[in-house]
Amino acid sequence: MSGPGGVVLLSVCLSLHTCRAFPNQLPVLSTEPPGQLSLPDPLLDYDRLDEELGGGGGRSGNQTGVAGGCGPCEPELCPEIRGCRAGVALDPCGCCMECANLEGQACDPGDRSVFYGLCGTGMRCQADPRPAGGGGGGGGEDEEEEEVCVCEEQEVVCGSDGVTYMSTCQFREAAFSKPQLKTKGKGPCKTVPIIKVPPHSQVNGTGSSLVFLCEVFAFPMALVEWKKEGRDVILPGDDPHISVQSRGGPLKFELSSWLQIEGAGPEDSGTYRCIARNNLGSVSASAVLGVLGAEELSSYLANSVSDMKQLMDATDYDQDFY
Repeated sequence: MSGPGGVVLLSVCLSLHTCRAFPNQLPVLSTEPPGQLSLPDPLLDYDRLDEELGGGGGRSGNQTGVAGGCGPCEPELCPEIRGCRAGVALDPCGCCMECANLEGQACDPGDRSVFYGLCGTGMRCQADPRPAGGGGGGGGEDEEEEEVCVCEEQEVVCGSDGVTYMSTCQFREAAFSKPQLKTKGKGPCKTVPIIKVPPHSQVNGTGSSLVFLCEVFAFPMALVEWKKEGRDVILPGDDPHISVQSRGGPLKFELSSWLQIEGAGPEDSGTYRCIARNNLGSVSASAVLGVLGAEELSSYLANSVSDMKQLMDATDYDQDFY
């Protein structure tokens, strides 16, 4: 090829590498005046090259691409999997095995993994049975319920480690990392009460309403009582501005108890104790209540802010950690 036109055409091919990628395709000279060439879009050419090389960026046969789909199944190329506490399930291409989802994890309904994956042994994918979170309004009825893996056998099991497992799937998951773990029997393990959520200390102003919470797990079920240190009376006693309420939950074999004080005064300050007992023993947890007047509360809050500021100033945030 000779002449100025050949030189221009050769330089274009070298700069875009289109001659090597497409030896039978050359840039087409337009009918525009000399000096103005109509060149192919290099991005389109690279996409076309990608398709000619097999689509999906040269993925291996067993991998899934968003656009490329699944290639031919070659089991010998499947990656080795281990540590699957809920067993294994087929991957989205239906060729290799992957770790199945645990109880409570989001899942794909049916027998094919699409996005979240399939549930493990002894589980099914269904709407989340747990109570919905207390989010505000916002058209909740139009939102789709999340589907999660739910154990088909919701049977409580007592393990040889003294732990109560709320389903056979939970027990199976624990036994994966504890091969020596066995079942002692159906039903929860008999245990001294365990305070899962103890009451928390608090400070507030005169006339406010205050609530202490105590959540207890036990089997047999526990009896929960409240006392104020320095008094032997089980609350509320005959005090009209103190009340105690209890109910089962939030989980099985749990009991939640609340101590409420209406119109608290300085005389209500002190240490309050939650006591849980059954025929196997008892346990307790305490919290301190401070009821302050307006001036005392203002001073307390100011000191708290000052202490927090000093703590933050004492922390060197300008250290170079890199």
